Amino acid sequence: MSINYARAAGADFAAMRVASSHVTRQPSARPRLDDEIDKLAKTLSEDVTIAAERSQSARAAKAAAKVKEAANAWVAIHRRRFQADGTGNNAASAREIDDVDQLSNVVNQQIELLVNYTAGDGFLFRQRALAAIKRDLQLNVVALTVALLLSGLFSWLLARRIIGPVAIASKAARSIADGDLNADIPRGSSDELGSLLAAMRKMRDNIRKMVDREVAQRRSAQARLSDALENSREGIVLLDASGQIALVNSRASEFIGCSSQLVHPDPFRVEQVPSDESTGAEITQRKVSRDVEGSASEARLPDGRWLRVSRSPTQEGGVILVYSDITSLKRQEAELHATNLRLDAALSHMSQGLCLYDSEARLQVVNRRFCEIFDLSPELVAPGMTFEEVLGLSVAAGSHGGQTVPDLLAEREKILPRHESGNYLQRLNDGRVISIGHRSTSDGGLLVSCEDVTEQQRAQSQITFMARHDDLTRLPNRSLFAERIEHAVAEAGRGSGFAVFCLDLDNFKQINDTLGHPVGDGLLCAVADRLSACVREIDTVARLGGDEFAIIQSDVQNAADAERLARRVVECIGAPYELNGHRVIVGCSVGIALAPGDGMTREMLLKNADMALYRSKAGGRGTWRFFEPAMDASLQSRRALELDLREAMDKDEFTLFYQPIYDLRMDRISGFEALLRWPHPKRGLVPPDQFIPIAEDIGLITPLGEWVLNRACEQAAGWPSELKIAVNVSATQIRDPRFAEVIANALDASTLAPHRLELEITESVLLGNSAETVATLHKLKAQGLSIALDDFGTGYSSLSYLRSFPFDKLKIDQSFARDATATNGSKLIVRAITSLGKSLGITITAEGVETIEQLDQIRAEGCNEAQGFLFSRPVPATEIASTILNLRGGLARRQLSGAMTG
Repeated sequence: MSINYARAAGADFAAMRVASSHVTRQPSARPRLDDEIDKLAKTLSEDVTIAAERSQSARAAKAAAKVKEAANAWVAIHRRRFQADGTGNNAASAREIDDVDQLSNVVNQQIELLVNYTAGDGFLFRQRALAAIKRDLQLNVVALTVALLLSGLFSWLLARRIIGPVAIASKAARSIADGDLNADIPRGSSDELGSLLAAMRKMRDNIRKMVDREVAQRRSAQARLSDALENSREGIVLLDASGQIALVNSRASEFIGCSSQLVHPDPFRVEQVPSDESTGAEITQRKVSRDVEGSASEARLPDGRWLRVSRSPTQEGGVILVYSDITSLKRQEAELHATNLRLDAALSHMSQGLCLYDSEARLQVVNRRFCEIFDLSPELVAPGMTFEEVLGLSVAAGSHGGQTVPDLLAEREKILPRHESGNYLQRLNDGRVISIGHRSTSDGGLLVSCEDVTEQQRAQSQITFMARHDDLTRLPNRSLFAERIEHAVAEAGRGSGFAVFCLDLDNFKQINDTLGHPVGDGLLCAVADRLSACVREIDTVARLGGDEFAIIQSDVQNAADAERLARRVVECIGAPYELNGHRVIVGCSVGIALAPGDGMTREMLLKNADMALYRSKAGGRGTWRFFEPAMDASLQSRRALELDLREAMDKDEFTLFYQPIYDLRMDRISGFEALLRWPHPKRGLVPPDQFIPIAEDIGLITPLGEWVLNRACEQAAGWPSELKIAVNVSATQIRDPRFAEVIANALDASTLAPHRLELEITESVLLGNSAETVATLHKLKAQGLSIALDDFGTGYSSLSYLRSFPFDKLKIDQSFARDATATNGSKLIVRAITSLGKSLGITITAEGVETIEQLDQIRAEGCNEAQGFLFSRPVPATEIASTILNLRGGLARRQLSGAMTG
């Protein structure tokens, strides 16, 4: 029946509203939910069309058209609403929410009208069918009466000849006229009277068939109507013109049993009507809509259920009441309202200020935190204001000092060109630093977020300073000194010479040992002050470590300029010191390298200055020496090693050894670290710390590193699939534009799974052009590789590195593991690093574990993995299998005992 399709349309729209509410709560599922809404909208349109066609009613067709129009408008506003939200995580405007709610009510009203019309039209069709049967019977009776009259006239005319047979025919006709369609009509002769009797029999039979057919159709129609009414989920009541119940189904009886007031002819006369005085239960009725064609209201039953009561007048002056259970819909509306309240609460209590502008740069949403950040009264910041007007309020509040709105707009345009997304920092008049983020929305709007990052900036500045300066003397450290040399080298290329001084305090260790570390530290600070007083502002003084200092003297015209500074430094440092009641005298030795004559690279100048320092200390201390080519004996040896290194590359003399990495939680080997070895035919096994720096200096580190990657991946591909291979990579390799391609080629050639390859880098990799380096690391991590930070704790150990890139592993330097068991050792440092790794979800590996005590200590501190001679020395690839077998059953106590005694 058509009413079933009308009810199906109501269910489709309810599902569309549920999916819409899910979009608000689950922005990530929005594409799937939008598809579901589109399918439901199509199904609703089809159901409404079928209901209108089957009802064969003009008003039902009109109601169906209104349902389609309202549903299409609802879908359109729904799309605009979430397009305005961008990803769906930001609240829509109040106007759009009201429009959606209003259209939802209109769609529900029109669907209810359609349900009523289709229900009423079914009932009217039954009445019309009954009337047609009655009319047909009357016409048949009239026709029969006419036939009898004609028969009587004909009998009178032929009374003399056929009086007897006519009497029989007359009797049969009277029986038919009296409704006895089973009366016996005898067969006549072959004359006209016999033909008449035969015709009467045929007429009787036809009338009987017609009556039987009409009765059967009526009974069938009644049965179908009764079945539809009884099985309907809606309650249906037909009131006659006097207000009495003419028809009611079981569902309606259930509802009326809860409250008889549901059949009140005018439900809008009262707001609350007692439904049961004995129990005091109440039914709350609320008007929803009313128009010339019908009305609808909502009623809450005493048991908590909600009904939508639709009323439509009949042509006879009665009323058709349709009751629909909308408890689930009410619950969904309550949940949606609660969700909106939670979103509002989140906006009000989030730590960031938030402003949402539409495509015309007019404010749509603003939260409380935004007003707090810029000292604005919430009453002044109202929706509809332009971006410039909001800036004007901030300027008027005095947050920007002497800056005007055009100044702020120009500053923003300089950092973020129009329509581009990004972040920039803005310093307010009271010294606070605000991070302002601009994000474009899909509908052309703008989302502005503001966060007070004053403390973060202050902490970052301190961290940055400490990473580039010595924490004791506050002088530039080795890293910053290296940058200054690079800058000086660049200036020297334009004709400006400079000198590099390496200084070493004479007998400082003796002073430190005899007077104690506090006096030693005080002496280092005093020396730093005197060195700073000896140089100009354009020069640089740095502490390289221990009692080693260095100076960059800029704008040096000749050796005499450097010699004058060296003499002044030696005399100044050699003057007595008064430290904690002690009179201290210390001298210094100085080595000098002049640029560009003694080199044009940082490494060369420092090496030559250091060689000159060595000669100065060997010559009696307390003096200075310039670098001379004769000091280059060791350099010649280095050059020979360079030639051998190039030849070794051509002859493929290198090999890889592997040291196991032990998983302390799983008690098994989790992988191996690849270690490069050079078995020189004459020199023997050359240590990596001797040839790796040379390879970096002469540009061989990139092809050598590529060879290591290819060979390590090739050999690891034949290991058990649960074992990883860790490969050390240098800063030069990382900065190579082809590095990602080299990794991909090595994996493809070896068929090694990307997740089994782990790259180990040091903090030096992140120095310099760290943005590009971090981007390369992110690209490699996205391919499935693991990234480990090696030697953590020995460099700058800047936490900014951990924030800029999500490392998979931190490797604690072996010096900490070896010293962890000492009374005043590095146990607390190991504990701090493991706690940091646990908080960030990073695996912690301790290197250099050689004893059971060290293993127990680092295990107790929470390290995940360990590596060192306790487990195995580095072994060639041919011994990998035996190493795995030796440690297959875990690090057995007997093996540990053997390690302790061996």
